[in-house]
Amino acid sequence: MRVSVIGGSSIGAETAAVAEELGERLAERGHVVVCGGLGGVMEAVCRGARGAGGETIGILPTDRRADANDHVTTPIATGMGHARNALVVLNGDAAIAIDGGPGTLSEIGLALAHGRPVAGLDTHDVAGVAAVESPGAAVEYVEESKRS
Repeated sequence: MRVSVIGGSSIGAETAAVAEELGERLAERGHVVVCGGLGGVMEAVCRGARGAGGETIGILPTDRRADANDHVTTPIATGMGHARNALVVLNGDAAIAIDGGPGTLSEIGLALAHGRPVAGLDTHDVAGVAAVESPGAAVEYVEESKRS
């Protein structure tokens, strides 16, 4: 399954550790990480996934593939700015949100509008987002949601 991971572009060490663990867990379960391809949560989740041998897709807001973080295996340049947020969530079968600001909130809304299950780790309190306590619980939630 492809899982869109969305979250803050500027994060602290604790949030980075959570995102990296999430990436590891997703890769270990055979999932592909889809994200915005830049820094913060995006870079940390990709670092974790790549460290566990996983595949990562970065859908970039810029028109240069070289702007992707070093852990993206497939960079996709869009030149669309924040409009690329729709592509991030549409290319995942489910979404997991970590932390985040208005860009993350827009991605949560788009994911829900398109019927994607969304798990949230310390993120926006939005109806339809399943608040979970750990990266493992987030992975379990999206896997179970796709089985139903």
